[in-house]
Amino acid sequence: MDLATAALFVVAALASLFMAWVIGAGSSGATPFAPAVGANAIPTMRAAFIVGIFGLAGAITQGANVSEAVGRGLVGGISLPATGVIVVLLIGAGLMAIGIATGYPIATAFTVTGSVVGVGLALGGTPVWPKYLQVGAVWVLTPFVGGGIAYGIASVLPREDVPERYSIPLLAGIVGAVLVNVEFALLGPNGTAGSVAGLVQRSLGVGGWPVLAVVSLVAAAAIGGAVAWDVRRDEAAGLRHVLLALGSLVAFSAGGSQVGLAVGPLLPLLDEVSAVPAIAVLTGGGLGILVGSWTGAPRMIKSLAQDYSSLGPRRSISALVPSFLIAQTAVLLGVPVSFNEIVVSAIIGSGAAVGGGSSVGSRKILVTVGAWAGSLVLALVVGYGSVLLLPIG
Repeated sequence: MDLATAALFVVAALASLFMAWVIGAGSSGATPFAPAVGANAIPTMRAAFIVGIFGLAGAITQGANVSEAVGRGLVGGISLPATGVIVVLLIGAGLMAIGIATGYPIATAFTVTGSVVGVGLALGGTPVWPKYLQVGAVWVLTPFVGGGIAYGIASVLPREDVPERYSIPLLAGIVGAVLVNVEFALLGPNGTAGSVAGLVQRSLGVGGWPVLAVVSLVAAAAIGGAVAWDVRRDEAAGLRHVLLALGSLVAFSAGGSQVGLAVGPLLPLLDEVSAVPAIAVLTGGGLGILVGSWTGAPRMIKSLAQDYSSLGPRRSISALVPSFLIAQTAVLLGVPVSFNEIVVSAIIGSGAAVGGGSSVGSRKILVTVGAWAGSLVLALVVGYGSVLLLPIG
């Protein structure tokens, strides 16, 4: 590798770190705990600290799927050169920085996906229509599925005929059953990704779905039982503990998803630098998200907590349960997803259930949706145009 190429690699790595910082300061760092801050369950600065830790953990243990999709799955027939990677990351980070400065939640997934596709197609790549359909389906369905689940949960929790000493532990048990079935790095055979349930299955030497079902039920019963005891002991404290646990899980899921937007474009470059393992790249991206969460997220957390989530603990729980489920589905599928879209739509759904409307004004919703759609189109156009105007290739 000559000196000029090495310099481009360094610049691309720095652009990736900047992107990771922007993600931590924006969507990944703000949205997971915005409902908890809005419900006065945790101070803003403490929320930023916790979300950074869990985001780092999620990036290292769950970041591979989305990173692979962003780096190699959006455009066929080509591999982005170092200059193309730099342009992609600067476009994505630049649009995100505008969102942070203005207080509007620009969707990171839209900006990075648009810029990768725009640059890749301009360089002669071919569209990967099956992936685009999968990504588009997740993006379109997220507000309806997340908002619908949040609406259903928020409709049940305040009812007198459904005591919270039963409903809250049931929700916690469902989350626990899902958690033991999601994949983490190194838990699978021969150091591959795998789930806790799968690890138990292999340890027992028994195959088939019945073992997975039993492990899931045991996890659900254990977590649900612990939450039931906590809620019966002190209802207000128990709800707060569940809320903070859900916020941590969503932050963990955010790290596993959002790190791919920062380091995914670097993966084609690693083919030329085989000495750098993928786990090192994921760790670097996770550290960038952590620093962004600690230094830049408080501004966005306050914005979301005030504008979107003047919530009590029940509405917050109603919003975070579907946020966790959708986030883990996206990680499993390897789909870059916007946490702003996930959490905001869930908050709107929970608000519609308890008040016949939402605490989010219609103008704010329209501006936010317009910012999401506009950022995707703008990133694609700027990415494509950059290749025509700059010496990329």
